[in-house]
Amino acid sequence: MNHPKHSSKLDNVGMTASILCAVHCAIVPLLITSLPLLGLGFLANPWVEWSMITFAVFIGFYAIGLSYVRSHHRILPLVLLFGGFLVIIIGHIYVTSWREAIIVPFGGLLIATAHFFNYKYTSICSADNTLFHLKHSHPHKH
Repeated sequence: MNHPKHSSKLDNVGMTASILCAVHCAIVPLLITSLPLLGLGFLANPWVEWSMITFAVFIGFYAIGLSYVRSHHRILPLVLLFGGFLVIIIGHIYVTSWREAIIVPFGGLLIATAHFFNYKYTSICSADNTLFHLKHSHPHKH
């Protein structure tokens, strides 16, 4: 099984889903009154939002968790992923008004960043014993 290639595809899906989630959470509150006129009222439905979050949770923990166990053993992507979901959930449950449109997209961007680091760690690193991958470097490919 070619794990790094499989993982990089999942990380691409995860990054895309997280960025779309962040854009969705930032734009929907601004366009909430015009969405029904455009036939896009379903985008403001809580079921759509929680479905996107659930999809991102499964993709994120599968891709990053699998890469952590099988490949890079770096904790940073897991911390960013967990922090991103925590920010999103807190933003949806406890934050109201315009602040939610700032906090929730920030969580989505944290998740996209987690996938980015996971992609980088999985595709280029084979060194051990570095917590945040900061104690060594890799030759650049041209």
